[in-house]
Amino acid sequence: MTPDQIGLPPGRNRRVPGLRREEVATAAGLSVDYYTRLEQGRERNPSPSVLTALARTLRLEPDAQRYLYAMAIPSPRTPRPRRQQVGQNLLDLLAEWTNHPTLLVDGCHNVVAGNQLGLALFGGHAHSDNMARLMFLDPIAPRLFREWDKVSAACVAAIRSAASHDPSDAELTALVGELSVRSEHFSRLWAKADVREKTTVSLLLAHPVVGDLDLVMEMLQPGSAPGLRLKIYRAAPGSESAEKLAVLGSLSVDETTGRERSRERG
Repeated sequence: MTPDQIGLPPGRNRRVPGLRREEVATAAGLSVDYYTRLEQGRERNPSPSVLTALARTLRLEPDAQRYLYAMAIPSPRTPRPRRQQVGQNLLDLLAEWTNHPTLLVDGCHNVVAGNQLGLALFGGHAHSDNMARLMFLDPIAPRLFREWDKVSAACVAAIRSAASHDPSDAELTALVGELSVRSEHFSRLWAKADVREKTTVSLLLAHPVVGDLDLVMEMLQPGSAPGLRLKIYRAAPGSESAEKLAVLGSLSVDETTGRERSRERG
């Protein structure tokens, strides 16, 4: 935030481009002393009205507001089982979407299930079972994701947003710790504290088998699987990317058939 964004003059001799502590406090209707104690962690019980005033002053978007409330006023939660059972009807539905790669992921970006085309889209890598580890720990990621900087930033913002649903999630905390230690890129992005749910985003891939793919990803939440998200990838009808997805689908079917025949002979 800059002073002009909240109707204040820019002033002189500013050492940082953002708002001064006094400016945030004044705009939010708080005393400078109280706001200073908030910043320094000496005040740990801000009221909802204080949080609302700060969110308004800092122009926080809805995802960031929810994160702020979850961190500042944690409420009792019943943790959902991470490895929950996925209903057969949902699995059958995924399998029937033969033209659209689809993955079912949890809040830690673990791939819980997927249709054949979805698994082929990211298959063959060391971390194909977890999209966050694939993004930050696999050396191929900057080449696989043609807009790696953009999608990796979105991935980190989504991980931080997931924390607002269950701040005490031990697996998510462990994932953040692992990626922070093993990936300098993740650590830099995490320090920015961006919070954003994924909804509809473009995804440009350089697939190692069929080449460049221009896709749009839609994120949905199935009612029969609370806590899980459907990531559905779509290419424009009649596009070169749609043709390449069809080729990838055929190749994955042939590969699956070959493995099944090998098991039968064995």
